[in-house]
Amino acid sequence: MQLRHLKYFVTLGQEAHFGRAAGVCNVTQSTLSAAIRQLEVEIGAPLIERDKRFKGFTAEGRVLLDWAKRVVAERDALDQQIGMLRGELTGELSIGVIPTALPTIGLFTTPLSRVHPKVTLKILSQTSDQIQRALDDFRLDVGVTYLDNEPMHGVDTHPLYTENYILLTPANGPFRGRQDVTWREAADTPLCLLTPDMQNRRIINTIFQSVDRVPNAHIETNSVMTLCSHIKTGVWSSVLPNNFLWVFGVPPGMIALPLVDPVVTHMIGVVVRRQQPHSPLVDGFLSAVHDGGGAEQIRRWDKTQA
Repeated sequence: MQLRHLKYFVTLGQEAHFGRAAGVCNVTQSTLSAAIRQLEVEIGAPLIERDKRFKGFTAEGRVLLDWAKRVVAERDALDQQIGMLRGELTGELSIGVIPTALPTIGLFTTPLSRVHPKVTLKILSQTSDQIQRALDDFRLDVGVTYLDNEPMHGVDTHPLYTENYILLTPANGPFRGRQDVTWREAADTPLCLLTPDMQNRRIINTIFQSVDRVPNAHIETNSVMTLCSHIKTGVWSSVLPNNFLWVFGVPPGMIALPLVDPVVTHMIGVVVRRQQPHSPLVDGFLSAVHDGGGAEQIRRWDKTQA
């Protein structure tokens, strides 16, 4: 089997569309189709449920797809190891990050770029469920997500920092002059929140439920930028991890109040597929995370906000 044919096949599995897969692979659709037919000859069975459109894989196709993902990933790791023997780490590291960890992700990726400037970083905003699926399918090398709320399977974990929660609210609103606010009180103010498919929102809903409240969510979005845009107007309140202030600060006319009764924290960390050895790119990222000082910067900054 030719490696490029396996790559085409894996890409077809990711895109579930012949035209898009051909585009990603930078080949014509007829070239991709011919490669699939060659694989079928070698396997001795149909791999695709054929129709005018892509409908899915046969049982044989699904078995080959799982194997091909591992082969392509191992070949990428081999290229990285060869590069290391030549004294340089190269390649693309794909990182899935939950939206609430995006404000501080640069503290952990920048040290890798300093040490290995020829590595390309592909950083994607994803839900925790998307990160799990993408790691399973070898579409991601690394995830940054919650470690202790909805544990992931088949991964090794590396803690980064603790997430704390604040209410960002208008300074001239009902909480002016306050030093903190309870979850029960925060539930009644008009809120702009992430959508329920986000783990952060599920965490927030659970906390409100623990005090017999439902959040008064007037705006829901899966976009951190949209969330911040509405907060910036000085009209809406939002429950946020305090690391948002690292990038955005407290907007004019707003105040950031710690949420109490209860005080809740969750651990954010790195997850990688449980395999030995890890690829050189993954090992390089983990080393940069441990040695780069990003977690310590967040801890020191948290103390200044307390």
